[in-house]
Amino acid sequence: MTSRASALHDIEAYADQGGFVEELSRLVSFPTESQEESRRDDLFRYLNEAAIVMLTDIGFTCRILENPAAPQLPFLYAERIENPEFETILIYGHGDVIRAQADQWREGLEPFKVVVEGDKIYGRGTADNKGQHLINIAALRAVVKTRGALGFNAKIILEMAEECGSPGLNELCSAHKELLSSDVLIASDGPRLHPDKPTLFMGSRGAVNFDLRVDYREGAHHSGNWGGLLKDPAIVLAHALASIVDRRGQIKVPEWRPTSLTPEIRKALEDCPVGGFEGPSIDTDWGEESLTPSERVFGWNSFAVLAQKSGVPEAPVNAISGWATAHCQLRYVVGTDPEDILPALRRHFDREGFNDVQIVPMELGKFHATRLDPADPWVVRVAASVQETTGKKPVLLPNLAGSIPNESFSETLGLPTVWLPHSYPGCSQHAPNEHLLLSSCREALRMMTGLFWDIGDTRAALSGSST
Repeated sequence: MTSRASALHDIEAYADQGGFVEELSRLVSFPTESQEESRRDDLFRYLNEAAIVMLTDIGFTCRILENPAAPQLPFLYAERIENPEFETILIYGHGDVIRAQADQWREGLEPFKVVVEGDKIYGRGTADNKGQHLINIAALRAVVKTRGALGFNAKIILEMAEECGSPGLNELCSAHKELLSSDVLIASDGPRLHPDKPTLFMGSRGAVNFDLRVDYREGAHHSGNWGGLLKDPAIVLAHALASIVDRRGQIKVPEWRPTSLTPEIRKALEDCPVGGFEGPSIDTDWGEESLTPSERVFGWNSFAVLAQKSGVPEAPVNAISGWATAHCQLRYVVGTDPEDILPALRRHFDREGFNDVQIVPMELGKFHATRLDPADPWVVRVAASVQETTGKKPVLLPNLAGSIPNESFSETLGLPTVWLPHSYPGCSQHAPNEHLLLSSCREALRMMTGLFWDIGDTRAALSGSST
Protein backbone atom coordinates (compact mmCIF):
# COMPACT_ATOMS: atom_id res chain seq x y z
CA MET A 1 0.00 0.00 0.00
CA THR A 2 1.41 3.38 -1.01
CA SER A 3 1.24 5.53 2.10
CA ARG A 4 3.08 7.87 4.42
CA ALA A 5 3.47 4.98 6.84
CA SER A 6 5.19 2.89 4.16
CA ALA A 7 7.72 5.64 3.46
CA LEU A 8 8.43 5.99 7.17
CA HIS A 9 8.83 2.21 7.50
CA ASP A 10 11.36 2.18 4.66
CA ILE A 11 13.44 5.01 6.10
CA GLU A 12 13.43 3.31 9.52
CA ALA A 13 14.83 0.16 7.90
CA TYR A 14 17.51 2.26 6.18
CA ALA A 15 18.54 3.64 9.58
CA ASP A 16 18.26 0.40 11.56
CA GLN A 17 19.92 -1.92 9.05
CA GLY A 18 23.05 0.14 8.52
CA GLY A 19 22.24 1.86 5.24
CA PHE A 20 22.67 5.35 6.63
CA VAL A 21 26.03 4.62 8.28
CA GLU A 22 27.27 2.90 5.13
CA GLU A 23 26.43 5.85 2.88
CA LEU A 24 27.75 8.37 5.38
CA SER A 25 31.02 6.42 5.60
CA ARG A 26 31.55 6.90 1.88
CA LEU A 27 30.83 10.63 2.05
CA VAL A 28 33.15 11.14 5.02
CA SER A 29 35.98 9.31 3.23
CA PHE A 30 36.40 12.26 0.84
CA PRO A 31 38.87 14.66 2.55
CA THR A 32 37.03 17.81 1.48
CA GLU A 33 38.94 20.40 3.54
CA SER A 34 38.10 23.54 1.57
CA GLN A 35 40.60 25.65 3.51
CA GLU A 36 43.46 23.49 2.23
CA GLU A 37 44.52 24.22 -1.35
CA SER A 38 45.89 20.69 -1.69
CA ARG A 39 42.34 19.32 -1.28
CA ARG A 40 40.69 21.25 -4.11
CA ASP A 41 40.51 18.18 -6.39
CA ASP A 42 38.68 16.32 -3.61
CA LEU A 43 35.94 18.96 -3.65
CA PHE A 44 35.14 18.14 -7.28
CA ARG A 45 35.46 14.40 -6.58
CA TYR A 46 32.88 14.64 -3.81
CA LEU A 47 30.36 16.20 -6.15
CA ASN A 48 31.08 14.01 -9.19
CA GLU A 49 31.66 10.65 -7.50
CA ALA A 50 29.25 10.86 -4.57
CA ALA A 51 26.57 13.57 -4.65
CA ILE A 52 25.74 13.38 -8.37
CA VAL A 53 25.54 9.58 -8.23
CA MET A 54 23.04 9.67 -5.34
CA LEU A 55 20.89 12.37 -6.89
CA THR A 56 20.87 10.97 -10.43
CA ASP A 57 19.61 7.66 -9.04
CA ILE A 58 16.44 9.39 -7.81
CA GLY A 59 15.69 11.34 -10.95
CA PHE A 60 17.62 14.58 -10.48
CA THR A 61 19.49 16.23 -13.32
CA CYS A 62 22.77 17.64 -12.10
CA ARG A 63 25.45 20.04 -13.23
CA ILE A 64 28.48 21.72 -11.72
CA LEU A 65 28.24 25.52 -11.52
CA GLU A 66 31.45 27.51 -11.46
CA ASN A 67 31.96 29.65 -8.41
CA PRO A 68 31.96 33.28 -9.64
CA ALA A 69 34.31 34.33 -6.84
CA ALA A 70 36.56 31.27 -6.51
CA PRO A 71 36.54 28.82 -9.46
CA GLN A 72 38.32 26.08 -7.48
CA LEU A 73 35.46 25.98 -4.96
CA PRO A 74 32.56 24.56 -7.02
CA PHE A 75 28.79 24.37 -6.59
CA LEU A 76 26.48 21.52 -7.56
CA TYR A 77 23.02 22.34 -8.85
CA ALA A 78 20.45 19.53 -9.08
CA GLU A 79 16.77 19.64 -9.93
CA ARG A 80 13.80 17.34 -10.25
CA ILE A 81 10.96 19.22 -11.95
CA GLU A 82 7.79 17.12 -11.93
CA ASN A 83 5.09 19.62 -12.83
CA PRO A 84 5.11 23.41 -13.34
CA GLU A 85 1.98 23.60 -11.15
CA PHE A 86 3.71 22.01 -8.18
CA GLU A 87 5.40 23.89 -5.36
CA THR A 88 9.18 24.13 -5.63
CA ILE A 89 11.43 23.47 -2.64
CA LEU A 90 15.05 24.65 -2.61
CA ILE A 91 17.36 22.51 -0.46
CA TYR A 92 20.89 23.56 0.56
CA GLY A 93 23.88 21.80 2.04
CA HIS A 94 27.67 21.93 1.94
CA GLY A 95 30.08 19.12 1.23
CA ASP A 96 33.25 20.82 2.42
CA VAL A 97 34.55 20.38 5.95
CA ILE A 98 36.70 22.34 8.37
CA ARG A 99 40.36 21.37 8.70
CA ALA A 100 40.72 17.79 9.92
CA GLN A 101 43.04 18.43 12.93
CA ALA A 102 44.04 14.78 12.53
CA ASP A 103 46.71 14.80 15.25
CA GLN A 104 44.18 15.90 17.88
CA TRP A 105 41.57 13.13 17.54
CA ARG A 106 41.59 10.64 20.38
CA GLU A 107 43.01 7.15 20.02
CA GLY A 108 40.91 4.89 17.83
CA LEU A 109 39.45 7.74 15.77
CA GLU A 110 40.56 9.44 12.57
CA PRO A 111 38.86 12.25 10.66
CA PHE A 112 38.02 10.61 7.35
CA LYS A 113 36.93 7.20 8.59
CA VAL A 114 33.54 6.67 10.23
CA VAL A 115 33.65 4.90 13.58
CA VAL A 116 30.46 3.98 15.46
CA GLU A 117 30.66 3.74 19.24
CA GLY A 118 27.33 3.27 20.98
CA ASP A 119 25.04 6.09 19.86
CA LYS A 120 27.84 8.16 18.32
CA ILE A 121 28.98 8.24 14.69
CA TYR A 122 32.46 9.79 14.57
CA GLY A 123 34.09 11.41 11.53
CA ARG A 124 34.86 14.82 10.08
CA GLY A 125 31.75 16.13 8.36
CA THR A 126 29.31 13.77 10.06
CA ALA A 127 27.62 16.72 11.78
CA ASP A 128 28.81 19.55 9.53
CA ASN A 129 27.37 18.97 6.99
CA LYS A 130 27.58 15.63 5.16
CA GLY A 131 25.39 13.73 7.59
CA GLN A 132 22.78 16.47 7.52
CA HIS A 133 22.36 16.73 3.76
CA LEU A 134 22.54 12.93 3.42
CA ILE A 135 19.52 12.69 5.74
CA ASN A 136 17.58 15.04 3.47
CA ILE A 137 18.60 13.24 0.26
CA ALA A 138 17.71 9.87 1.78
CA ALA A 139 14.30 11.24 2.79
CA LEU A 140 13.65 12.44 -0.78
CA ARG A 141 14.61 9.00 -2.03
CA ALA A 142 12.23 7.29 0.40
CA VAL A 143 9.30 9.40 -0.82
CA VAL A 144 10.10 8.74 -4.49
CA LYS A 145 10.43 5.01 -3.83
CA THR A 146 7.06 4.79 -2.09
CA ARG A 147 4.97 7.29 -4.05
CA GLY A 148 6.75 7.04 -7.38
CA ALA A 149 7.16 10.82 -7.34
CA LEU A 150 7.81 13.63 -4.90
CA GLY A 151 4.59 15.50 -5.60
CA PHE A 152 6.59 18.74 -5.67
CA ASN A 153 9.57 20.15 -7.54
CA ALA A 154 12.93 20.02 -5.80
CA LYS A 155 16.08 22.02 -6.42
CA ILE A 156 19.31 21.37 -4.55
CA ILE A 157 22.39 23.55 -4.22
CA LEU A 158 25.49 21.99 -2.63
CA GLU A 159 28.43 24.29 -2.08
CA MET A 160 32.04 23.36 -1.36
CA ALA A 161 33.24 26.53 0.34
CA GLU A 162 31.03 27.13 3.38
CA GLU A 163 33.98 26.64 5.72
CA CYS A 164 35.77 29.44 3.83
CA GLY A 165 32.87 31.84 4.44
CA SER A 166 30.81 30.85 1.35
CA PRO A 167 32.65 33.05 -1.17
CA GLY A 168 30.61 33.31 -4.34
CA LEU A 169 27.34 31.97 -2.95
CA ASN A 170 25.56 35.29 -2.92
CA GLU A 171 26.90 36.19 -6.36
CA LEU A 172 25.74 32.80 -7.65
CA CYS A 173 22.24 33.33 -6.26
CA SER A 174 22.11 36.80 -7.76
CA ALA A 175 23.25 35.58 -11.19
CA HIS A 176 20.91 32.54 -11.23
CA LYS A 177 17.74 33.92 -9.66
CA GLU A 178 15.50 32.32 -12.27
CA LEU A 179 17.26 28.95 -12.07
CA LEU A 180 16.96 28.92 -8.26
CA SER A 181 13.44 30.39 -8.15
CA SER A 182 11.46 28.48 -5.51
CA ASP A 183 8.68 28.81 -2.97
CA VAL A 184 10.77 28.14 0.14
CA LEU A 185 14.22 27.10 1.32
CA ILE A 186 14.19 24.01 3.53
CA ALA A 187 17.68 23.10 4.68
CA SER A 188 19.64 21.56 7.52
CA ASP A 189 22.76 22.79 9.31
CA GLY A 190 23.79 23.57 12.85
CA PRO A 191 22.52 21.92 16.04
CA ARG A 192 19.15 21.19 17.53
CA LEU A 193 18.50 22.93 20.81
CA HIS A 194 18.76 19.53 22.54
CA PRO A 195 19.39 16.02 21.12
CA ASP A 196 15.81 14.85 21.66
CA LYS A 197 14.07 18.12 20.71
CA PRO A 198 13.19 18.59 17.03
CA THR A 199 14.12 22.19 16.26
CA LEU A 200 13.26 24.75 13.61
CA PHE A 201 15.12 28.01 13.17
CA MET A 202 14.28 30.71 10.65
CA GLY A 203 17.54 32.60 10.32
CA SER A 204 20.88 33.04 12.04
CA ARG A 205 23.04 35.48 13.89
CA GLY A 206 25.44 37.38 11.69
CA ALA A 207 29.19 37.38 12.20
CA VAL A 208 31.93 39.93 11.64
CA ASN A 209 35.57 38.96 12.20
CA PHE A 210 38.33 41.54 12.56
CA ASP A 211 41.79 42.05 13.97
CA LEU A 212 42.73 44.64 16.55
CA ARG A 213 46.36 45.64 16.36
CA VAL A 214 48.66 47.91 18.30
CA ASP A 215 51.95 48.46 16.46
CA TYR A 216 54.42 50.83 18.13
CA ARG A 217 57.90 49.93 16.95
CA GLU A 218 60.07 47.36 15.24
CA GLY A 219 61.63 44.74 17.47
CA ALA A 220 61.46 44.24 21.22
CA HIS A 221 63.43 46.15 23.82
CA HIS A 222 64.93 45.05 27.15
CA SER A 223 62.27 45.28 29.87
CA GLY A 224 64.80 46.43 32.47
CA ASN A 225 66.36 49.20 30.45
CA TRP A 226 63.10 50.34 28.86
CA GLY A 227 60.36 49.29 31.28
CA GLY A 228 58.36 52.36 32.32
CA LEU A 229 59.63 54.31 29.31
CA LEU A 230 57.97 52.51 26.41
CA LYS A 231 54.29 51.87 25.93
CA ASP A 232 53.50 48.18 26.27
CA PRO A 233 51.25 47.28 23.29
CA ALA A 234 49.85 44.20 25.03
CA ILE A 235 48.66 46.26 27.98
CA VAL A 236 47.18 48.97 25.74
CA LEU A 237 45.35 46.32 23.74
CA ALA A 238 44.10 44.62 26.91
CA HIS A 239 42.56 47.89 28.10
CA ALA A 240 41.03 48.52 24.68
CA LEU A 241 39.42 45.07 24.76
CA ALA A 242 38.17 45.72 28.29
CA SER A 243 36.44 48.86 27.01
CA ILE A 244 34.34 46.78 24.58
CA VAL A 245 32.79 44.57 27.28
CA ASP A 246 32.77 44.72 31.04
CA ARG A 247 34.14 42.04 33.37
CA ARG A 248 31.09 39.78 32.85
CA GLY A 249 31.06 40.19 29.06
CA GLN A 250 28.30 42.80 28.76
CA ILE A 251 28.69 44.87 25.60
CA LYS A 252 29.59 48.55 26.16
CA VAL A 253 29.60 49.78 22.55
CA PRO A 254 26.15 51.43 22.26
CA GLU A 255 25.59 50.56 18.59
CA TRP A 256 26.33 46.89 19.30
CA ARG A 257 23.37 46.58 21.65
CA PRO A 258 20.48 45.37 19.42
CA THR A 259 16.97 46.76 19.28
CA SER A 260 15.20 43.58 18.19
CA LEU A 261 14.71 41.65 21.44
CA THR A 262 10.99 42.41 21.46
CA PRO A 263 8.46 41.00 23.94
CA GLU A 264 7.33 38.61 21.18
CA ILE A 265 10.83 37.24 20.70
CA ARG A 266 11.37 36.96 24.45
CA LYS A 267 8.08 35.08 24.73
CA ALA A 268 9.16 32.65 22.00
CA LEU A 269 12.47 32.02 23.76
CA GLU A 270 10.75 31.03 27.01
CA ASP A 271 10.30 27.56 25.52
CA CYS A 272 13.94 27.32 24.40
CA PRO A 273 16.08 26.49 27.45
CA VAL A 274 19.76 25.93 26.68
CA GLY A 275 22.17 23.48 28.27
CA GLY A 276 21.44 20.18 29.93
CA PHE A 277 23.23 18.06 27.29
CA GLU A 278 26.74 16.70 26.89
CA GLY A 279 29.01 19.73 26.70
CA PRO A 280 30.42 22.48 28.93
CA SER A 281 28.34 23.91 31.75
CA ILE A 282 26.85 27.33 31.10
CA ASP A 283 28.44 30.22 33.02
CA THR A 284 25.30 31.89 34.33
CA ASP A 285 27.29 34.92 35.51
CA TRP A 286 28.52 35.71 31.99
CA GLY A 287 26.79 37.89 29.43
CA GLU A 288 24.00 40.44 29.64
CA GLU A 289 22.84 40.29 33.25
CA SER A 290 19.20 41.21 32.60
CA LEU A 291 18.69 38.42 30.04
CA THR A 292 18.10 34.70 30.34
CA PRO A 293 20.74 32.36 28.85
CA SER A 294 18.44 31.69 25.88
CA GLU A 295 17.97 35.40 25.25
CA ARG A 296 21.72 35.96 25.39
CA VAL A 297 22.55 33.37 22.74
CA PHE A 298 19.53 33.64 20.41
CA GLY A 299 18.33 37.21 20.91
CA TRP A 300 21.43 39.28 21.67
CA ASN A 301 24.93 40.07 20.42
CA SER A 302 28.12 38.53 21.77
CA PHE A 303 31.74 39.59 21.47
CA ALA A 304 34.65 37.14 21.62
CA VAL A 305 38.44 37.29 21.42
CA LEU A 306 39.30 34.22 19.35
CA ALA A 307 43.07 34.58 19.51
CA GLN A 308 45.55 37.02 21.04
CA LYS A 309 49.30 37.42 20.83
CA SER A 310 52.22 39.66 21.73
CA GLY A 311 55.87 38.69 21.73
CA VAL A 312 56.71 34.98 21.53
CA PRO A 313 54.50 33.08 24.01
CA GLU A 314 56.27 29.78 23.27
CA ALA A 315 59.64 31.23 24.32
CA PRO A 316 59.16 34.50 26.26
CA VAL A 317 62.12 36.82 26.82
CA ASN A 318 62.66 39.81 29.10
CA ALA A 319 61.68 42.38 26.51
CA ILE A 320 58.78 44.70 25.76
CA SER A 321 57.25 43.69 22.46
CA GLY A 322 56.72 46.26 19.75
CA TRP A 323 53.26 44.96 18.83
CA ALA A 324 50.16 43.14 20.03
CA THR A 325 47.23 41.70 18.10
CA ALA A 326 43.89 40.06 18.80
CA HIS A 327 41.55 38.30 16.39
CA CYS A 328 37.99 39.17 17.40
CA GLN A 329 34.43 38.42 16.42
CA LEU A 330 30.99 39.92 16.93
CA ARG A 331 28.02 37.60 16.57
CA TYR A 332 24.98 39.78 16.03
CA VAL A 333 21.22 39.53 15.57
CA VAL A 334 18.75 41.40 13.39
CA GLY A 335 18.46 44.94 14.76
CA THR A 336 22.19 45.63 14.46
CA ASP A 337 23.35 47.68 11.45
CA PRO A 338 26.01 45.47 9.81
CA GLU A 339 27.53 48.39 7.91
CA ASP A 340 28.09 50.34 11.12
CA ILE A 341 29.64 47.60 13.28
CA LEU A 342 33.29 48.47 12.69
CA PRO A 343 32.75 52.24 12.26
CA ALA A 344 30.93 52.21 15.61
CA LEU A 345 33.90 50.45 17.21
CA ARG A 346 36.25 53.07 15.75
CA ARG A 347 34.14 55.87 17.24
CA HIS A 348 34.06 54.04 20.56
CA PHE A 349 37.85 53.63 20.67
CA ASP A 350 38.40 57.26 19.77
CA ARG A 351 36.04 58.37 22.56
CA GLU A 352 37.88 56.13 25.03
CA GLY A 353 41.32 57.38 24.01
CA PHE A 354 42.47 54.26 22.12
CA ASN A 355 43.44 56.04 18.92
CA ASP A 356 46.51 53.77 18.69
CA VAL A 357 44.40 50.63 18.18
CA GLN A 358 43.99 49.67 14.53
CA ILE A 359 40.85 47.84 13.34
CA VAL A 360 41.58 45.47 10.44
CA PRO A 361 38.47 43.93 8.83
CA MET A 362 38.52 40.30 7.68
CA GLU A 363 36.75 39.41 4.45
CA LEU A 364 36.21 35.77 5.39
CA GLY A 365 33.81 34.85 8.15
CA LYS A 366 31.34 37.63 7.36
CA PHE A 367 27.65 36.67 7.51
CA HIS A 368 24.55 38.86 7.77
CA ALA A 369 21.90 38.33 10.44
CA THR A 370 18.52 37.08 9.22
CA ARG A 371 15.21 36.14 10.82
CA LEU A 372 11.83 34.95 9.49
CA ASP A 373 8.61 35.56 11.43
CA PRO A 374 7.81 32.32 13.33
CA ALA A 375 4.16 32.86 12.31
CA ASP A 376 5.04 32.54 8.60
CA PRO A 377 2.76 29.95 6.90
CA TRP A 378 5.74 27.80 5.91
CA VAL A 379 6.94 27.67 9.51
CA VAL A 380 3.48 26.66 10.69
CA ARG A 381 3.22 24.02 7.98
CA VAL A 382 6.65 22.49 8.62
CA ALA A 383 6.14 22.50 12.39
CA ALA A 384 2.81 20.69 12.04
CA SER A 385 4.40 17.97 9.91
CA VAL A 386 7.30 17.52 12.35
CA GLN A 387 4.89 17.17 15.25
CA GLU A 388 2.78 14.67 13.31
CA THR A 389 5.81 12.46 12.64
CA THR A 390 7.67 12.71 15.93
CA GLY A 391 4.81 13.25 18.38
CA LYS A 392 6.84 16.16 19.76
CA LYS A 393 6.11 19.87 19.54
CA PRO A 394 9.19 21.30 17.80
CA VAL A 395 11.23 24.10 19.30
CA LEU A 396 10.92 27.29 17.25
CA LEU A 397 14.04 29.46 17.42
CA PRO A 398 13.89 32.94 15.85
CA ASN A 399 17.44 32.35 14.62
CA LEU A 400 20.40 30.06 15.06
CA ALA A 401 23.02 31.26 17.53
CA GLY A 402 25.73 30.53 14.99
CA SER A 403 26.10 31.96 11.50
CA ILE A 404 25.19 30.52 8.12
CA PRO A 405 24.91 32.16 4.67
CA ASN A 406 21.14 32.46 4.96
CA GLU A 407 21.04 35.98 3.52
CA SER A 408 21.77 34.52 0.06
CA PHE A 409 18.41 32.79 0.23
CA SER A 410 16.31 35.14 2.37
CA GLU A 411 17.54 38.42 0.91
CA THR A 412 19.02 37.76 -2.53
CA LEU A 413 16.45 35.14 -3.58
CA GLY A 414 13.67 36.56 -1.38
CA LEU A 415 12.62 33.18 0.04
CA PRO A 416 11.10 32.21 3.37
CA THR A 417 13.77 30.06 5.02
CA VAL A 418 13.11 27.16 7.38
CA TRP A 419 16.06 25.24 8.80
CA LEU A 420 15.73 21.85 10.50
CA PRO A 421 19.08 20.94 12.12
CA HIS A 422 19.96 17.29 12.67
CA SER A 423 23.01 17.69 14.92
CA TYR A 424 23.23 18.73 18.59
CA PRO A 425 25.36 21.23 20.56
CA GLY A 426 27.75 18.60 21.94
CA CYS A 427 28.74 17.24 18.50
CA SER A 428 32.30 18.71 18.54
CA GLN A 429 31.61 20.54 15.29
CA HIS A 430 34.82 22.27 14.06
CA ALA A 431 36.79 20.32 16.68
CA PRO A 432 38.46 16.91 17.02
CA ASN A 433 36.14 13.92 17.56
CA GLU A 434 33.23 15.38 15.56
CA HIS A 435 30.17 13.13 15.66
CA LEU A 436 26.44 12.69 15.17
CA LEU A 437 24.00 10.73 17.32
CA LEU A 438 22.42 7.66 15.72
CA SER A 439 19.23 8.19 17.70
CA SER A 440 18.85 11.78 16.50
CA CYS A 441 19.64 10.74 12.92
CA ARG A 442 16.93 8.08 12.98
CA GLU A 443 14.38 10.61 14.18
CA ALA A 444 15.61 13.16 11.62
CA LEU A 445 15.30 10.63 8.78
CA ARG A 446 11.70 9.96 9.80
CA MET A 447 11.00 13.66 10.28
CA MET A 448 12.30 14.71 6.86
CA THR A 449 10.59 11.80 5.10
CA GLY A 450 7.30 12.77 6.71
CA LEU A 451 7.85 16.42 5.82
CA PHE A 452 8.63 15.76 2.15
CA TRP A 453 5.68 13.38 1.98
CA ASP A 454 3.35 16.02 3.42
CA ILE A 455 4.59 18.78 1.11
CA GLY A 456 3.80 16.60 -1.89
CA ASP A 457 0.60 15.09 -0.55
CA THR A 458 -1.82 17.77 -1.75
CA ARG A 459 -0.09 17.86 -5.14
CA ALA A 460 0.29 14.16 -5.83
CA ALA A 461 -3.18 13.79 -7.30
CA LEU A 462 -2.54 16.39 -10.02
CA SER A 463 -2.30 14.93 -13.49
CA GLY A 464 0.91 15.20 -15.44
CA SER A 465 3.26 14.13 -12.65
CA SER A 466 6.39 12.49 -13.97
CA THR A 467 9.80 11.48 -12.81
